[in-house]
Amino acid sequence: MLFCGSLSRTIFSPQHSRYKTSPLHSAYQNGSSEVVRNGLRGRIQRYKCLSCGRRFDSGLRRDKSQVITDYVEGKQTLKQLAVKYDVNEKTIRRDLEGMRYVHKVSKYKEVTIQMDTTYWGRDFGLMVIKDALRGVVLWHKYVHHETIAQYVEGVEWLKRNGFKIYGAVIDGMKGLPQALKPIRVQMCQFHQMLIVRRYLTQDPDLDVSQDLLNLINIITKTDKESFIGAFDAWYEKYKDVINERVHDKRIKHKTPPYMRPRLRSAYLSIKRNMPLLWTFYDYPETGLPNTNNALEGLFSDIKTKVRVHNGISNEHRKKLIDEYIKRRY
Repeated sequence: MLFCGSLSRTIFSPQHSRYKTSPLHSAYQNGSSEVVRNGLRGRIQRYKCLSCGRRFDSGLRRDKSQVITDYVEGKQTLKQLAVKYDVNEKTIRRDLEGMRYVHKVSKYKEVTIQMDTTYWGRDFGLMVIKDALRGVVLWHKYVHHETIAQYVEGVEWLKRNGFKIYGAVIDGMKGLPQALKPIRVQMCQFHQMLIVRRYLTQDPDLDVSQDLLNLINIITKTDKESFIGAFDAWYEKYKDVINERVHDKRIKHKTPPYMRPRLRSAYLSIKRNMPLLWTFYDYPETGLPNTNNALEGLFSDIKTKVRVHNGISNEHRKKLIDEYIKRRY
């Protein structure tokens, strides 16, 4: 309950990040009587004194859309927002409940897509399908683990909504190119580099490994014929080393294991994926990029934003990501 003699008015100044108070009209220093709300003028609360009948304004009400903007784009925590708007953190939480994600379908129906998944911890992932030409997120889903079926679900959703897909860039998940047929598939060359580095490390001891690592590191900067020619020359030079098996009579297997299995795995990975690494080169009309770097940049941007609100629940994290994608992508 508010009283005339003690009520003070709250005013918001755009030049300051805090509310400030100023005394109400001096006509109400008369022994005070009850004051009730009396409608709004824009976002300004009106009050009425039941004793004298006078009406007066309070300060500006919080703009809840601005609170959401400060939270999503301003890198401000709940505590900082509560201080800024001079309210309790629970009030800010209620304001943020107003975030409602509405999936808008892109008007551009002829697309080349990029698809990948990023994770927070072990069981919270964000799967995204993005328009590679326009940078628009076409579809996203929250997953525990990425599967071929979930990627196919996203592609089928695009088809049902009238999209014509000229090509897709993937991260190299086994079986996914076959599941996406007849869509032309480009494997991200950067992911292929990471696969080879995982097998060989970034500073291998053997010359054969060093040469293969140096070769894969220039894949994004060379053309198909040059890379395949250099790869074949590398294999001819080191094939005896690559195919060498363990010479140990204690091993009872009919076929002894390979001497350098990780080197051989790196070689076979490139060999198997070679047709998918150059789809963008063979079909330039599709507009396929050769890497998923633009999508990785999106993931990095979202993670930077979420990191400000470290410790929030998965449900609130979903709302934050949904709102950020809606505003920025």
